[in-house]
Amino acid sequence: MASTTRLFRVLRRHWWLALLVMGASFVLFGLASLNLLSVLQANLSFLLRHGADAVREGGLLQFAELSFYGYGAAVFYIVFKVCEKALVERLTHHNEDHL
Repeated sequence: MASTTRLFRVLRRHWWLALLVMGASFVLFGLASLNLLSVLQANLSFLLRHGADAVREGGLLQFAELSFYGYGAAVFYIVFKVCEKALVERLTHHNEDHL
């Protein structure tokens, strides 16, 4: 088996913790990405249509905030996928590791 991180080994060993973290990250991913694309599209349209006026009104700051939410959603998705992988490996390789 390839080298794994300590966190991943803990998640494999404690399936209930992986399930709990996976559920929380799923909810947080959903909240962080809720309407994100439509709001981002409206923000970009506002910036392109009104230019410097939109920047003065905070359109650029809002774009930065929306980008931050997008990256935050990606982080929650990655956490979800790591937990999913730990659970799947535990279920499919249970006898190899004597967990």
